Amino acid sequence: MRVPSEASGRLSDAWRFCVGTGRFELALRRDYQDSLALIQREIGFRHIRGHGLLSDGVGVHQPYEYAGARHVRHSFTYVDQVIDAYLELGIEPFVELGFMPSGLASGDQTVFWWHGNVTPPSSWREWADLVRATVAHLVDRYGLDRVRTWPIEVWNEPNLKDFWQDADQEAYHRLYEVTAHAVKEVDAALQVGGPAISPGSDEFLVRFADFVVERSLPIDFVSRHAYTSGPAQHVPFGVHQTLTPASGLLEQFATPRRQLRGGPLEGLPVHITEFNSSYRPDNPVHDTAFHAAYLAPVLAAGGELADSFSYWTFSDMFEEQGVPTSIFHGGFGLLTHRQIKKPTYHLYAFMARMGDQLLARGDDHLVTRDSTGRVTVLAWAPVDVTGAPAVDGHTVRLSVPVGDVVSAFELRSSVSEEKGNAWAAWCEMGRPRSPRPREIDVLREAAEPVRSHRSLPVAGGYADLDLTLGRHEVTLVELTPVVDETPPWWDDRRLLGLSRPD
Repeated sequence: MRVPSEASGRLSDAWRFCVGTGRFELALRRDYQDSLALIQREIGFRHIRGHGLLSDGVGVHQPYEYAGARHVRHSFTYVDQVIDAYLELGIEPFVELGFMPSGLASGDQTVFWWHGNVTPPSSWREWADLVRATVAHLVDRYGLDRVRTWPIEVWNEPNLKDFWQDADQEAYHRLYEVTAHAVKEVDAALQVGGPAISPGSDEFLVRFADFVVERSLPIDFVSRHAYTSGPAQHVPFGVHQTLTPASGLLEQFATPRRQLRGGPLEGLPVHITEFNSSYRPDNPVHDTAFHAAYLAPVLAAGGELADSFSYWTFSDMFEEQGVPTSIFHGGFGLLTHRQIKKPTYHLYAFMARMGDQLLARGDDHLVTRDSTGRVTVLAWAPVDVTGAPAVDGHTVRLSVPVGDVVSAFELRSSVSEEKGNAWAAWCEMGRPRSPRPREIDVLREAAEPVRSHRSLPVAGGYADLDLTLGRHEVTLVELTPVVDETPPWWDDRRLLGLSRPD
């Protein structure tokens, strides 16, 4: 295929707008901050979203009695520490308002090992006070101009009984109405939205939109989640699940705009505030090279369908099902504990090295160029969710425009079943649950992409690129035009001083 020399547009960076995280207070831990620092150096997400800002573990809502009356102190000790750390690392919050503090909850239903309360408030007035106080504190500490750029999402997956008592949509509508007004009372230009629904209840969004319009409620964006896995098949300390093709994720990304088309909310930003293959934090597919190749076409095309799509999550520092029992355990993260990179981490790192000028996009490739003339090609092998043997030897042949030069420098970085695959190395080690320091070092080395380089001839401004991909390989090729500065006296034959020029 001959790649056009003129850009057809700009490559969306919706893939890096936001990334998911475990519950809010986990950010106080050293391993978490070390992992996020690495992510930000090599990938660079703009926002970070997780659960539990208002849950008991963060300690914002502090009721007490004095002089025979109930009072509430709003404490932001942990909030400040976490957000300060985020900003120091170059990432800003995507604020999720939830879950319910136990001192304000109307019931005792909780979710997760860490008991996030998922019942409506016992006092809507006190809930509004809590929201106003929290948002006003953020504005006071970090500045109005900055906080206006932080999306504020109301709750998480209220269409599921696990996350909202009885999945009561009318009760969620009231929660949204009270919350949105409380946010806007702090400042009318703050961004508020929802409903952050999980897959499988698409009519929830339609009814929510009707309610918002009918009540003339403030709304600045809509949000939903996307996953492609089937029911959990449980084994001790883990699950296995079937998967639908990755195109299903793109279909889910496109659903909100399709549902809102022609209505009053058409044109609102759409944020996919969680996405992954499996919705479980203990599914080993997350750790594999298959997973990187599976998601490659999603990252390549998702920005055409949504304003952001947030990978769930950046790190295996995540405890919804309890404390993980093994270094590799099927966690959501791009990184394991102790900063071992998974193949999907490299998919994101490769995307971070792509240019912003879109030249071509196909079923197995993405081609871009940056302002320096460097051309980047992301290519991936096909995957089969039915369990058929992985394709070995998939070819991608492209004729790539590199400019009026004689040659180009080709740098290729690859991960696959055999390359840059720490999970495979860990399996070959015997799956040590708590690797020793030397084993950690080996796994980190095994996780690095395999890199190769060569000089590629250019004819008529084009270089022919012939890529053969291994099993579940994702590869990044960077082509840089060569300006030859070799001095006229250089002679390779004299490298060892054994020959003289003719």
